[in-house]
Amino acid sequence: MGTVAPLPEMNLSPGKSLLVFLCFAFAASSIGCRRQASEGKEPAAAAEIRHPLRGEILEVHAEGNVLVVRHDEIPGYMPEMTMEFTASSGDVALAKPGQHIRAQLVQRGDDFSLEQIWPDDAAVSGRLDAAARELVQDTVSKGKGAYREVGEEIPTFTLLDQTGTVVESGRFRGKQVLFNFIFTRCPVATMCPASVAKFQTVQAQAKDLGVKNLELVSISLDPTYDTPGVLREYVLQRGIDTSNYTFLTGPESAIKSLLAQFGVHTDFSGKLVNHTLATVLVSPQGRIIHRADGSGWTVKEFVERLNRD
Repeated sequence: MGTVAPLPEMNLSPGKSLLVFLCFAFAASSIGCRRQASEGKEPAAAAEIRHPLRGEILEVHAEGNVLVVRHDEIPGYMPEMTMEFTASSGDVALAKPGQHIRAQLVQRGDDFSLEQIWPDDAAVSGRLDAAARELVQDTVSKGKGAYREVGEEIPTFTLLDQTGTVVESGRFRGKQVLFNFIFTRCPVATMCPASVAKFQTVQAQAKDLGVKNLELVSISLDPTYDTPGVLREYVLQRGIDTSNYTFLTGPESAIKSLLAQFGVHTDFSGKLVNHTLATVLVSPQGRIIHRADGSGWTVKEFVERLNRD
């Protein structure tokens, strides 16, 4: 593995809190609010409250990015009930009535929203968890030898794509596959955004050259935030052609094992993350045939190695 310089810290802090203007007065409440504004004082930000939530989606209202969810009791906070929640456009696009989910309920003042929405289907969860356990066991058993060298086969994995569909690594057998690891909140233009843009250029050039068996895969190294819905929104915002470009996320234990086996180093500290980059080309037989560490790789470097037969 080549030496890779550590990348700068990346701030993963969530978006600014919603500001709610509160004036606790009686008959003169409106006067009090105007006086506060005229004096130039900043209104207090509403405290953010978060709780894990499990429930069933009853209705999906795409026009307002609203989900109607019947959720379980949240001990010490809220009884079992049916509520409307706002959610991201990506999460709403994937939501279906009758779908069971787990998520983070976020209260900011009078606003209730859902974040980190994951499918809570027993069969899907079982497949993901079983595959994650096997991958972790494989990584641990290999110890320092877990890192896959050029010429070795890639590990077996099972994750979710940007549509919420289960994807097994076997799906890519018989394909030339270009892998990398990114996260959607990456704020450094020369890092993850540039890597995705290069993948798009490889995709376009390969198509022009008549390469028919190429797949591109970006795996999130930030699975806590990068749910299938977040990945979908990321794809749509960037106009990414997903006909042969897939974004994957899944259990944190599986992601950590893949990072170890692909030689990507991460250091999560609170809301900050340091990470390296690795771009790996895999043969139709599942063996690594080329890798580039860091962000300095070129599109030509990989396009020239593609088999055009």
